[in-house]
Amino acid sequence: QVQLVESGGGLVQAGDSLRLSCTASGRTFSTYAVAWFRQAPGKEREFVAALSQGGAIRSYADSVKGRFTISRDNAKNTVSLQMNSLKPEDTAVYYCAVTLVYAYARIRIPAQYDYWGQGTQVTVSS
Repeated sequence: QVQLVESGGGLVQAGDSLRLSCTASGRTFSTYAVAWFRQAPGKEREFVAALSQGGAIRSYADSVKGRFTISRDNAKNTVSLQMNSLKPEDTAVYYCAVTLVYAYARIRIPAQYDYWGQGTQVTVSS
């Protein structure tokens, strides 16, 4: 069992930066690949970024590539999402999730993930 708690969301203006954090319980965090998803009102949950267990392999959605950076600190059981040059279309609830298997073909599929956080709201005003 892994519990995930996100933090760092808020209301910002377009062009601003924000850093989200997700803290995991348990001593097996390093065995999980981690990811961030987001869900805007009336839309399906969509993939944002993922990072393999050791941190060597990253994957990003095209819409955030070059603006967002995912990172992890296994010693602190945390995963972060640095978001720069934010746009109004980035407005959503952001969720962190973990899975034991980092498979490129499935890393963008929400059903692939074993545990989820409760989400943190990010609102970007124009």
